[in-house]
Amino acid sequence: MKILVTGVTGQLGYDVVCEGLNRSLTMIGIGSKDLDLTNEQLVYQYIREYNPDAIIHCAAYTAVDKAEDDHENCLDVNVNGTKYLATVAKEINAKFMFISTDYVFDGKGEAPFVETDTPNPVGYYGKTKYEAEKVVQSLLSEWFIVRISWIFGLNGGNFVKTMLRLAETRNELNVVGDQVGSPTNTFDLSHLLLDMIQTDRYGIYHSTNEGFCSWAEFAEEIFRLAEKSVKVNAIATEEYPTRAVRPKNSRMSKQKLIDNGFYTLPSWQDSLKRYLYALQHEVK
Repeated sequence: MKILVTGVTGQLGYDVVCEGLNRSLTMIGIGSKDLDLTNEQLVYQYIREYNPDAIIHCAAYTAVDKAEDDHENCLDVNVNGTKYLATVAKEINAKFMFISTDYVFDGKGEAPFVETDTPNPVGYYGKTKYEAEKVVQSLLSEWFIVRISWIFGLNGGNFVKTMLRLAETRNELNVVGDQVGSPTNTFDLSHLLLDMIQTDRYGIYHSTNEGFCSWAEFAEEIFRLAEKSVKVNAIATEEYPTRAVRPKNSRMSKQKLIDNGFYTLPSWQDSLKRYLYALQHEVK
């Protein structure tokens, strides 16, 4: 199977390509320097030339705060880029997987969002990702949409690396304690995505590591496992103002995975432990 993966320079795209190569699949990983996803004709030309059996679209404009003031570029990448890829995927009869986000939901309540809940994004980034979901569904009769959250991987920056860096110079940190979600290791996620793309069990899925925590609880576990003596003070979202509104409830149900014969990922604590080991030993 020949699989083209966008966003190879990011955390998830990198791990998907690495895992695909480990499985002896033919992987084509592309980044923004390889292909400008906002150039319609270039996208068509590039994808037609490689003629993949499947496309896993991980690339996105993910600067959540910047997106509030950079509507044009965010829309261009997240919506138009996805539209061009989905259009050419249909033309060459390639399977299409779009990686979406917990930010398509408004974050209200405490119950996990299910796959059939109607999205109601509160920030511009989330709005463009929801628009992209709708584009995929309108252009293709068969598709995978996989919503993920709070990812961390070896290739690129993330919350775990930030906390470890801060621990070098700080012994006390204020971390938001009222936003709850599921940290997700891109290593674990990449295995599931590749298993999924090789089936015909299409639809919307939520895929994160099991279990929920706040950012403050996540930070505490990072420091505990890394044996760093850092006191974490859980603060309210309002005490840490950001340009974009963050959903307070990013819990997502993974029932659709189970119903369709897939598996849920390991607990986020287990995954974090393995990630820190890999980080320490530079296993890539």
